[in-house]
Amino acid sequence: MRKRLGNEMSKAKVYRAYWFEPASGVLGYGDGRKPEVGETHEVNCTPVLCNAGLHGSVNALDALQYAASNRLWLVEISGCVKVGADKITGRRRKYVAVADVELILREFARGCALDVAHLWDIPEIVREYLETGDDSKRAAAGDAAWDAAWDAAWAAAGAAAWAAAGDAAGDAAGDAAWAAAWAAAGAAAWAAAGDAAGDAAGDAAWDAAWAAARAAQYAKLEKALERAFGDM
Repeated sequence: MRKRLGNEMSKAKVYRAYWFEPASGVLGYGDGRKPEVGETHEVNCTPVLCNAGLHGSVNALDALQYAASNRLWLVEISGCVKVGADKITGRRRKYVAVADVELILREFARGCALDVAHLWDIPEIVREYLETGDDSKRAAAGDAAWDAAWDAAWAAAGAAAWAAAGDAAGDAAGDAAWAAAWAAAGAAAWAAAGDAAGDAAGDAAWDAAWAAARAAQYAKLEKALERAFGDM
């Protein structure tokens, strides 16, 4: 698993990173260039996170939150690189390899939701979908999970759903795994924090549980992507 990075600036270092291709297939903000394997794009500006430069994320799970398609690139970013908590930006981005990771993301999302399935009264149709990935069960599973979410998990759903589903069932691979994770959120949050939310001990337990969940998800997603990129 790649190490998370703090803020720093580098003129010479090359960072291996992940980057999801825009839905349009070309760079946005009027750039219009199309990424191709082996090609390097360059911009003439001072990199600024979120505002200027060519971006990517050192960790795949971080890249996923910015995904607008299922086409994931392995890239190399260099040139006065600015490094943030979940992304980097630089003057140059080389496109090393690309893969359509929709099926991998769906499998990953379902696996993350199953990781917390024991923490709530999961409807059988939801479990069947999460275990099999059978698309014929997806709509029914989504309906059942959403109903359960409203009944049992609304209070903690927003934050814990991201932890449970590993950000993987949003725009890039949206399916019932997201709904299932949302439904599991309340139970998962309270169980992880020892039912102690609101005091210092509860906050610390929540932070520790969140960090542990994210670390496990980083490892799981990186391992899954080995199937797409091999040892590159």
